[in-house]
Amino acid sequence: MTMGDRIEVMKDGLIQQEDSPQKLYDSPCNVFVAGFIGSPQMNFIDAVLVHEGDDYYAVFGSEDKKDRVGVKYKIKLPASKNEDDRFAEYVGQEIVMGIRPENLYDDPALLPKYADGLIKANVEVTELMGAEIYLYLSCEGHALTARVAPTSTARPGDTIEVAFDTSKVMLFDKDTERVICN
Repeated sequence: MTMGDRIEVMKDGLIQQEDSPQKLYDSPCNVFVAGFIGSPQMNFIDAVLVHEGDDYYAVFGSEDKKDRVGVKYKIKLPASKNEDDRFAEYVGQEIVMGIRPENLYDDPALLPKYADGLIKANVEVTELMGAEIYLYLSCEGHALTARVAPTSTARPGDTIEVAFDTSKVMLFDKDTERVICN
């Protein structure tokens, strides 16, 4: 991404997207481009799009009330992501939710700011990178990576609260892998 002002991302000999490095990073056209551009790679979560009242949610996880196994998470999607009511055709369908590692937070001071996107995750590994820490997490069977401040107190074995910056969530069609919203 640092060597060119235009990049073509190819898969199986076919051009997936051609644009500036920043545009590819901010507005990938599909799951492949989103996962290819950026390090660490974008997090992907299989979810279902739900409509309740005026709000839309990406819902994932499971809930077995009898055994109290699992947790169902509802990530509230900003209305600004639903231009032209594009979510309507996906209600009740499986989608892929993407979030970049730098848009996940574990800082207790930031959790209230991102209350629409709170989850609990198990810390598997922490990797100090100097100016940041990579947290390798698991949540409801999904492996996630968070790029957090070096002041994070998360340690392997901890269960922590993590917040999604929902304004940075991307949604992709599960079948075609094309972007629904960036």
